[in-house]
Amino acid sequence: MVKFFKRESTITRLSAILSLFTLVAYHYPVFKLVVNNIEGGFNGVIITVGLAVLMLATNFFFYNLLLYLLRAVGKWIVALSFIADAVMLYFVNTYDVLVTDAMMGNVFNTRYSEASGYFSLAAVLYVLLLGILPAIYTVSRKIDYRTLKHFAKSTGIALAVMLGVVVVNIQNFTWIDRNATQLGSLLMPWSYTVNTVRYYNSVKKQNRQEIKLPNATITTQSKDVVVLMIGESARRENFSLYGYAKQTNPLLENQGVTALIANAAATYTTAGVKAILDHKPTDKLYEILPNYLYRAGVDVIWRSANWGEPPVHIEKYQKVADLKALYPEADERYDGILTCGLTELINSSTADKMLIVLHLSTSHGPTYYAKYPAEFERFTPVCTTVEMAKAVPTELINAYDNTILYTDYLVSSVIDSLKAVTDRRCCAIFVSDHGESLGENNLYMHGVPMALAPAEQVEIPFIVWTSNGESIKNLEEVGQYHIFHSAMDFLGISSEIYDPEMSIFE
Repeated sequence: MVKFFKRESTITRLSAILSLFTLVAYHYPVFKLVVNNIEGGFNGVIITVGLAVLMLATNFFFYNLLLYLLRAVGKWIVALSFIADAVMLYFVNTYDVLVTDAMMGNVFNTRYSEASGYFSLAAVLYVLLLGILPAIYTVSRKIDYRTLKHFAKSTGIALAVMLGVVVVNIQNFTWIDRNATQLGSLLMPWSYTVNTVRYYNSVKKQNRQEIKLPNATITTQSKDVVVLMIGESARRENFSLYGYAKQTNPLLENQGVTALIANAAATYTTAGVKAILDHKPTDKLYEILPNYLYRAGVDVIWRSANWGEPPVHIEKYQKVADLKALYPEADERYDGILTCGLTELINSSTADKMLIVLHLSTSHGPTYYAKYPAEFERFTPVCTTVEMAKAVPTELINAYDNTILYTDYLVSSVIDSLKAVTDRRCCAIFVSDHGESLGENNLYMHGVPMALAPAEQVEIPFIVWTSNGESIKNLEEVGQYHIFHSAMDFLGISSEIYDPEMSIFE
């Protein structure tokens, strides 16, 4: 076995072996996609065979280039790419995700506590058999690099084959263009390599200085507070407030809330939260709601058990660890810690206007069963595996429904806390960052590009309660961008960018 790994091979042969291995080991999802999206006949054969040959030639070209130019460093780069390929393949096969720049953002921003939730025996086997073993083979293999002339010849042949495949498939350009997003998100190692670059380019843009909005003015004398609860992966379909058969909202159904029909602007956290806090749809980094109101003199508090929000520039920003220090009796495993001492917090403020943001993580998968205290496990049995595709569908949905039941409790407890505030007009708003797939069309969790996203990942709850029964417009549908203007309206804050048409209040 040791001799096999250390046996000498020409660079051409090794590049060909690694290219063939890459095609066979990591690209079942690609060919599954192709087969499911082509019609039979000769054209289908041309597309399928052409794609296979193109991947072989492309990977051969780059493996050959890396190994010849970088030698030992090139071997390590190729070896590490196999480990990354194996990890990505596990997620693609297990959760039916697409490897996009948004997904790479989720990867780089996921905390260990969340990442550990994806651990399973299957993940270990993927990494060991499809990652570590081929990596060891690549690094330990002795290479005969041959001559520069031989390298140029083999590289030229690979380029010619790539060009030939493109020419032969020119008549299939329409099909390729239509499926380019999905194909590009499944090609290893290009999907995560290219999308990592795209993600960090977007981060670079996001880290630029935010664009200041026109100065805002407080125009009313009343004392008001808005509590904005940003939900995580809560889909509207599973809320009994919206007609779901299971009673997942027994408390809110008796709180006099208004449940509006809403759609998310994106299917992943960073973009969804940004939309909730932005004054309009934009790729630019404008002042978000908490920063803007804080600058206008509003007392702003942000409590978070999650991540992914744009930069928040306020004084009172509290994570779970900060809240645990303040409320040592609270259980930091669950989002209930965000609601601790809410009435006292509001009563202690000397400001007339307050905005409190609670960023929840309650329905974040795949470990739905770990997101709520034991007393909220009402729907049983529940799924306890992170390999969602292998879960019993009813058990997976039961676990998710329990997170919605816990969300019902959290929102209701916030309303109860606001009812105890006697000297302020109060408003509570719950809206989710995006929805969630639970196996429909073999999709799980979220993150599918909006052009392809199913309703389950887009349709979200938008729940409103006010202490004085303020009239809410009869709107057929609202969106996340309504939050900014509705909060300004309720708090009595005027600005050039305030749009009364975007407020939910009469």
